[in-house]
Amino acid sequence: MDLIAKNINIINQRIQTACNRSNRNLSDVRMLLATKTVDTNRINFALAQGVSLIVENKVQELKEKCSAVCHLNPEVHFIGHLQTNKIKEVLKWASCIESIDRISLAKKLHQRLRLEKKEIDVYIQVNTSFEESKFGIAPNETIDFIREVAAFDTIHIKGLMTIGLLSSDSKEVRKCFRLLKELQKKIMALKIPNVDIKELSMGMSSDLEIAIEEGATIIRVGTAIFGDRTYPDSYYWNENE
Repeated sequence: MDLIAKNINIINQRIQTACNRSNRNLSDVRMLLATKTVDTNRINFALAQGVSLIVENKVQELKEKCSAVCHLNPEVHFIGHLQTNKIKEVLKWASCIESIDRISLAKKLHQRLRLEKKEIDVYIQVNTSFEESKFGIAPNETIDFIREVAAFDTIHIKGLMTIGLLSSDSKEVRKCFRLLKELQKKIMALKIPNVDIKELSMGMSSDLEIAIEEGATIIRVGTAIFGDRTYPDSYYWNENE
């Protein structure tokens, strides 16, 4: 537990340094705890250190963990490739879905929200690395897709999300993040009703500095806080749910 507290401080320092270097306000960047495979005791400890935002990418883990940490009232996001038959369960726990990437999902989500008389914030997932193994809408199709999703009044588009390239080549990684920022600017200029994409969710433990330099408002951190997992990030981010 002491190591978790130490790691949170280190990440906060990395965020501060990156913000200073890119002339950004520290308050504009939030840490999102990626809690996949992490037990609830360690999640609760991290939340007690002042972290308030967590994310899951598997519905079963979302259900099990949120019921155990809800007393700390974290903001919960879902980021996995969501199957439509799991929407009902996700809506019980998540206040934001970061992985909207197809119109069939948006339609089913809207129908369920209308039935429950609810609304939800979402981010549009964009495949900025152009990898066939990655989910997400193609960058050149993003604007048209957003226009379609924005027609559903229960769904509020608040940002864009990308996994980016999982690579040690910082130049190639930066291209992914820069592309997402350029898309955000284009979309904001269009002033599409029901679209207010102030959030850019991009960057993880290994590349958060690059993401912040390119405009990230949310960086996802897991291994740098909780330690290495049995499987690499690529396994989890590509896992169907």
